[in-house]
Amino acid sequence: MNILVTGGAGFIGSNFVNYMLNKHQDYKIICLDLLTYAGNIENLKSHFNNPQFSFVKGDITDQEFVFSLFNERKFDIVVNFAAETHVDRSIENSEVFLKTNILGTHVLLEASKKFNVKRFHQVSTDEVYGDLPLDKLDLFFTEDTPIKTSSPYSASKASADLLVLSYFRTHGLPVTISRCSNNYGPFQFPEKLIPLMVTKALNNQPLPVYGKGENVRDWLYVEDHCSAIDLIIHNGKMGEVYNIGGHNEKTNLEVVKTILMELNKGEDLITYVTDRKGHDLRYAIDPTKMKNEFGWLPTVSFDKGIKETIKWYLDHKTWWDDILSSQYKSNNERISKVN
Repeated sequence: MNILVTGGAGFIGSNFVNYMLNKHQDYKIICLDLLTYAGNIENLKSHFNNPQFSFVKGDITDQEFVFSLFNERKFDIVVNFAAETHVDRSIENSEVFLKTNILGTHVLLEASKKFNVKRFHQVSTDEVYGDLPLDKLDLFFTEDTPIKTSSPYSASKASADLLVLSYFRTHGLPVTISRCSNNYGPFQFPEKLIPLMVTKALNNQPLPVYGKGENVRDWLYVEDHCSAIDLIIHNGKMGEVYNIGGHNEKTNLEVVKTILMELNKGEDLITYVTDRKGHDLRYAIDPTKMKNEFGWLPTVSFDKGIKETIKWYLDHKTWWDDILSSQYKSNNERISKVN
């Protein structure tokens, strides 16, 4: 089995590469990543001597390059993690989000159609659904929840999802889509909430919390997410959307206070800042479809997962120090192809 993982040097993508190489040791995993600011080749270095793994540096929006790669490698499955994902960055400058998330997905779909890929899987987000009210805790996102985006980021992901489904309807391309809640775990870029707070707390810097910190997110440990995608790409029904959630709802302030407690740091480090424009109130996923079709449920509780995540950042200070100092960019620039 030849599997292309786009965006595989990023947070979730690299964890998925690790998961698949460990579980399916007879598969060939080819990682395609442009190594933009959020991609880090260090995330994959443990596999550089693995003959089942290949890394290719490249841009999913470059059709000539992508078609050449598909023609050469004859992929059976494509799993598309490649995306710009940070909401704040999309508010400041949305152009790159439209290019990567929509046009890049289009190029991959065209290549998959041309070279007869057996399954194209699009990794999406629960943010395409908008948000839920804080005072109605019995409401959850299901696969039938209407799309109602709040940011250029979520709008670009929703657009890509609709494009993927159109290729199923129009061309019969075998596609699936997964929409996940907030992931956390090893290798997450330090601009996201949990690693940002961990690294700032370790450096005794102020911890910026939007508004009053009341916004609620459903936290999913990244390995649980990877196991769900593994099930979908092997057994999911073509043309279907699957919601992947952690059943771990926490306010942002609860998450920050938990991190401070684990690190034995005082809450005086918390600094409240002006709320994000269009800030979604609450995300919460109903993963019943995943349970009914695959027997899947998240296995890592937030209490366990946050402890393991914090320990990982404590044990890998050089990794995030290199990111904060931009040293990792030099490593990325030296890499073009592995295996």
